[in-house]
Amino acid sequence: MSAYSTAYKALTSGRAMRPGEAAQLLADLRRETGEELADAVEAQMSGQYLRAATDTDGLFRMKRRKYAAAMSVLTAFRALARASRPDFPHQRNRSTS
Repeated sequence: MSAYSTAYKALTSGRAMRPGEAAQLLADLRRETGEELADAVEAQMSGQYLRAATDTDGLFRMKRRKYAAAMSVLTAFRALARASRPDFPHQRNRSTS
């Protein structure tokens, strides 16, 4: 049973949930949704960074760097989705706007 259907049943059953149950249910839903989203993005990117016959070495290196950056974002997104208590990193710049 998916986390979405479990959450739907819990919300429509008419009985109150304990806070621990609700937190676990939401964590499962966040994990499942994050994994599905990351898998869909990865499938969308799969053929986008392959070397074409007309690519120069420099252009292919740039494609590899872009692919590595995209994969590191997806890896961080998956780790955030799996975390029991997500801890968002602090902003790296000191800008206020």
